Amino acid sequence: MLRPASLLIAGLAAAPAAAQTPDPATLDRITVSARRDSVASERPEAVSLLAAEAVARVAATHASELLARVPGAWISRGSGQEQLTAIRSPVLTGTGACGAFLFLEDGVPIRPAGFCNVNQLFELNTEQAGAVEVLRGPGAAVHGSNALHGVVNVRPRAPAEAPARAFSVEAGPARYRRGQFTLADTDGAAHWRIDGYGVSAGSFRADEGFDQQKLSAQLAVPDSTGGWRWLLSAANLNQETAGFVTGEGAYRDARRRRNENPEAFRDGRALRLQGRAEWWLGDDASFAFVPYVRRDDLRFIQHFTPGKPLERTGSRSLGAQAMWRHDGAWRRQWGVDVEFARGEVWQFQPRALTDSTPLQNAIRPAGVHYDYAVDATNLALFGEVERALSARATLFAGARAERLRYRYDNRAGDGNLREDGTACGFGGCLYNRPADRADAFGNLSAQLGLRHVLDAPWSASGRLARAFRFPQAAELYRLQRGQDVADLRAETLDGVELGLHRAGAFALDLSAYAYAKRNVILRDAQGFNLSDGRTTHRGIEADWRWAFADGWRLAGNAAYAVQRYAFDRAIAGGETIVRGNEVDTAPRTLGGLRLGHDHARFGDVELEWQHLGGYWLDAANTQRYGGHDLLHLRWSRGLGGAWRVSLRAMNLTDRRYAERADLAFGQFRYFPGAGRSLFAAVEYRPAL
Repeated sequence: MLRPASLLIAGLAAAPAAAQTPDPATLDRITVSARRDSVASERPEAVSLLAAEAVARVAATHASELLARVPGAWISRGSGQEQLTAIRSPVLTGTGACGAFLFLEDGVPIRPAGFCNVNQLFELNTEQAGAVEVLRGPGAAVHGSNALHGVVNVRPRAPAEAPARAFSVEAGPARYRRGQFTLADTDGAAHWRIDGYGVSAGSFRADEGFDQQKLSAQLAVPDSTGGWRWLLSAANLNQETAGFVTGEGAYRDARRRRNENPEAFRDGRALRLQGRAEWWLGDDASFAFVPYVRRDDLRFIQHFTPGKPLERTGSRSLGAQAMWRHDGAWRRQWGVDVEFARGEVWQFQPRALTDSTPLQNAIRPAGVHYDYAVDATNLALFGEVERALSARATLFAGARAERLRYRYDNRAGDGNLREDGTACGFGGCLYNRPADRADAFGNLSAQLGLRHVLDAPWSASGRLARAFRFPQAAELYRLQRGQDVADLRAETLDGVELGLHRAGAFALDLSAYAYAKRNVILRDAQGFNLSDGRTTHRGIEADWRWAFADGWRLAGNAAYAVQRYAFDRAIAGGETIVRGNEVDTAPRTLGGLRLGHDHARFGDVELEWQHLGGYWLDAANTQRYGGHDLLHLRWSRGLGGAWRVSLRAMNLTDRRYAERADLAFGQFRYFPGAGRSLFAAVEYRPAL
């Protein structure tokens, strides 16, 4: 659903404001909640904004390089463009764990509420974004399901934003080639913009690489009362995947170059169209309407599963949001979201499994494992109010009621049988297909916040918030063993946040939070999907920027968090969760520091230190990855006229590290990080 209204924000009338250059002495941030004119200094949520300048300077080859600048966020890089997300959370895995985060494009979720994918961030054009906004922690009332641990909104550059004409080419190691272009025009009655991107890359690992293309096209027709804008987005990925390297310390030595799954691949496509209209209804009121349609398709081999079945998934969806806003002593907005979606799953094992244990060979038969479709209807009502209590204090309150209904249609035989209807040995086949059914879920989210201006340049904020995520369709209907019904509840996250903020040449945001998560969905030792887990999350974060001399800048982000299990349970993979243990793959420390200088003669240079702390590899807290520190150097300079050249040296010290470490079935597994890498780019951007 449109839960985010981030932008109604970007109504056409606001486009000129979006094109303004941020004050370099402030933290460049706006909120992904639904206020058209909100900035982070006016809201109680913890929001980080990576502006177009930062996006261009980082020139990320993977979203992890960009979002490493957000306190408390870790995008764990897998093979190629794959990733797992952590925002004030552990790196979450599992069939529906991706439902803990809401990914938006210009305020509209890129996937239906019940059909997330752990790698869906690669469908967004972060490489050419006008801004990437990250709300850390529970979403606001406008967001709804999936805004549990955080919200990421990728906002495209508006037609009026620079550059209006540009193209660039870039080269790097392992046959890395990337090209980008931009065309835009705002001279006529209709304003338009096209941003395109393409990359072809190999790897230091054997038989690994990807080709990817992205396109964002906009058409805006403003008028005196607001106007319409349309955004068309497309993404395509063709990837030759490399799985984990296995064996303790494998990321440090020659094993890091191996590909133990040379047959693996991932092909994904996404297409989205959204409209956005806003009409002014007088001096203090407006109405916004945002319709959208979406399609996504994904095909890959489950190289991490015995038998290596082929999987095809996809969804088709359409929806709309209508929102009214009224300004006055009480500033209020209220709205309705509606969404219809259809998702499909097909999993097929082409050959009988013969090289595993007798048990696995028997319970993972060749043939169709799953073949089903799910129709979903999502309806939500929400409202927010804002009231100035005094010249210094502002109160915020919001609530949302949402209902999601699934109608599941099994197109294969019911039960845990082979495709031909015969039984597997050892008590039945692993994959269980429930009979046709319907399920419905409803939940509430709410927040109460306060912003108080202290003596200049300081301010403080506080927020109580509750967020939720509905069970994903895959958690309900991709069952195993003897589980015919997954009786799941929505995950909820409740907690408090406090913030202290400073504006000026030295800008600073400090945040502290404490959350309790209930009804955590997991798979137990019997292979059953349950929702009886609990975890706690406590942390402090800092984000700062200091313009300490002419042309010089120092910026950084830091986070310290302790995340623990609050229940006991034997789970899949032979692990046992013990109350009080730290959640695995949850570093206590994350951070980075960036020193930059912009010189008229020598160009712009930035040195970045990036830190990832150590973390436990298993729920029992018996094995750890020690963490790592990386150094990156970026330089760019104009050559005169419209040309500019840039260089990026990544992992300057050639550190051997793991993008992610894991322990499963007693085996150490790693995605190894790349060594020292040099990238060079040339850009042509004529003045208009």
